[in-house]
Amino acid sequence: LGAMVKGSADRYGQDSKAKTNKLVPEGVEGRVPYRGQLSDFVYQLVGGIRAGMGYCGTPTIEDLKKDARFVRISGASVGESHPHGIQITKEAPNYSGTLAFEN
Repeated sequence: LGAMVKGSADRYGQDSKAKTNKLVPEGVEGRVPYRGQLSDFVYQLVGGIRAGMGYCGTPTIEDLKKDARFVRISGASVGESHPHGIQITKEAPNYSGTLAFEN
């Protein structure tokens, strides 16, 4: 609701001049604890994109957009593709150990 009040109502397909009680909120509004510099997070994202492009054999973003193919896999396959049967002694900065849809 906060984003809509601040002028993004049109992004959500709603009247930007509507009173606050007439807006229909989507999602949640909140805060997360500080976890460090944004640049460190972006660095991890860029590294992940580069690795994924390497796995796909696509040297450019344009090639990735043109040649990408998504394959649906089961939840069991997702679990199997993550480290299992070991005790992780040090977590990587870009790996939480849980799947996003499990939370």
